[in-house]
Amino acid sequence: MANRWTLTGQKGFETSLKYEEGVTLPVELGPHDVLVELRAASLNFRELAIANNGPAGTITPNVVPGSDGAGIVKAVGPSVTGFQPGDRVVTHLTPNVVDSAGDDAPATFSDIGRGLGQTVDGTLRTEGVFASHALVRAPESLDCWLRTATLTCSGLTAWNALFGLRGREVRAGDWVLVQGTGGVSVAALQFAVAVGADVVATTSTGGKAERLRGLGAKHTVDYRTNPDGWGAEARDLTPGGRGFDFVVDIGGNATLAQSLAAVRTDGIVLVVGLAGGEAEPVPLLGALLHACTARGLLLGSRRQFEDMVRFVDEKGIVPAIDDVVFELHEAKEAYKRLQEKRHFSKVVIRVG
Repeated sequence: MANRWTLTGQKGFETSLKYEEGVTLPVELGPHDVLVELRAASLNFRELAIANNGPAGTITPNVVPGSDGAGIVKAVGPSVTGFQPGDRVVTHLTPNVVDSAGDDAPATFSDIGRGLGQTVDGTLRTEGVFASHALVRAPESLDCWLRTATLTCSGLTAWNALFGLRGREVRAGDWVLVQGTGGVSVAALQFAVAVGADVVATTSTGGKAERLRGLGAKHTVDYRTNPDGWGAEARDLTPGGRGFDFVVDIGGNATLAQSLAAVRTDGIVLVVGLAGGEAEPVPLLGALLHACTARGLLLGSRRQFEDMVRFVDEKGIVPAIDDVVFELHEAKEAYKRLQEKRHFSKVVIRVG
């Protein structure tokens, strides 16, 4: 028996999220199925877009929302060889990609639309059955379920941004610019600092700036006091004002012009999100005018996820999470906190 949330429609989370208790689970598992007892989940802006019938696309009726989660394997199907009862696991958002193209395959927008929490049941439940390729082993060094549950989307996206382009991985001495205090930006900050890079972070709040510096940011820039020039302001902080080796852009058209102003010649602008909302489109020709690489990416492969887990263990990284922790039955309040952007890094939900 399990407790869970479902999406009855896409008319907004307050209307469409429904809580169910005592749901009966399948008696028998399929050949490649894994039964997981979820202990924690975390939210992404994708969850809001799905519930609000935004650009994420349509849902399977009454799907269990949430892509990010961590828990313990309770049972496995007869053909499962990679997991056994008692294993600690983290969910992978796009098992459909692994199923069709293997562990190294990248994801597309349509793949994400067929992923966990949208067309496949996700993580806002106490127990659930997942395909074996919808899981990876959790880092052994992390003993906090809430922090482990942040790796699925934000962690993997940040990892791919910084280490996913072979031969152009971030390294000690590089300069990295991250934007704001959302999950991807904070994860990128922590990963970059772990390899010895110098990180500058943007924010508009003094308290958040202090916390970013506590995680290793060398400088912070207030983008609200200089809305049309924070890219150049950040660039001036780099040695000789040469610009950033990596700019992790999470705002899309709302921030890309400033990202281009900040990147160095032959640097890389990582286009990873749309958090900035509607804004005037930034022409791709800007990459030529600034003589840089613009790399768009979505999540990462399952193989990259496994690489990230090893990195977290090797570097002893403890993913940052929000100060407020919600219980499973408080998921609507968690969605609201995310929507109001009052959180730091990741909104997390205690499930078990």
